[in-house]
Amino acid sequence: MSRGPCAPDLPAAVLWDVDGTLVDTEPYWIAEEHALVESFGGQWSHEQAMLLVGQSLPWSGEYLARHTPVTLPPEQVVARLVAGVGRRLAHTVPWRPGAFELLGQLHALGVPSAAVTMSYRALTDLLQRAIPAGWLDVVVAGDEIAHGKPHPEPYATAADRLGVRPGACVAIEDSEPGARSAVAAGVPTIVVPHVTPVPVIAGAVQLATLLGVQAHDLGRLAAGADPRTRRPRPDSGR
Repeated sequence: MSRGPCAPDLPAAVLWDVDGTLVDTEPYWIAEEHALVESFGGQWSHEQAMLLVGQSLPWSGEYLARHTPVTLPPEQVVARLVAGVGRRLAHTVPWRPGAFELLGQLHALGVPSAAVTMSYRALTDLLQRAIPAGWLDVVVAGDEIAHGKPHPEPYATAADRLGVRPGACVAIEDSEPGARSAVAAGVPTIVVPHVTPVPVIAGAVQLATLLGVQAHDLGRLAAGADPRTRRPRPDSGR
């Protein structure tokens, strides 16, 4: 399926997280969590909301069902959240700084992109309708895999569907579970933290923003060679 870039300094593919990386939908999820818990007479704290960032929806549904007054089974919790975020996303797609531009540049250069997200297909379909056709070559949605982030399956699946080696790709993430998922799959990873801080993770480097980042920057950024990285890549000892 891979088109493959023609320039040697380009990655074979870019594997994008969605919520908080490609689009700024984390506030949508948090707002829906607040509304759901409050509809059952409870209160949803900032700390609880931060625990769910980057996690799979089944994990989040289980947490809400166990730790709040919400009396719905986890699958119904997830359905309520997905429906609420879907309504918001259908109204406005809030792109993260630099993400839309970089995605379009990659497409123009022939570098395949995949969305690797814990959001469900119903939401990724809304996203795909908001961008030009062909900008996303593959979508790996959270309701189509057995193991969510931080398990390596989501990123390994994306690379497999694109027909490229994980190590030849670059992943872009914003959360610790997502970054650990990509690194565990063997994908060099760029982390752009958003609503939660991300610790130093071997195999990942951090940027403050994607604004101004070009497609040809991605390989060396993922290798930790660019001074714009907010933290140096840890020495692996090898």
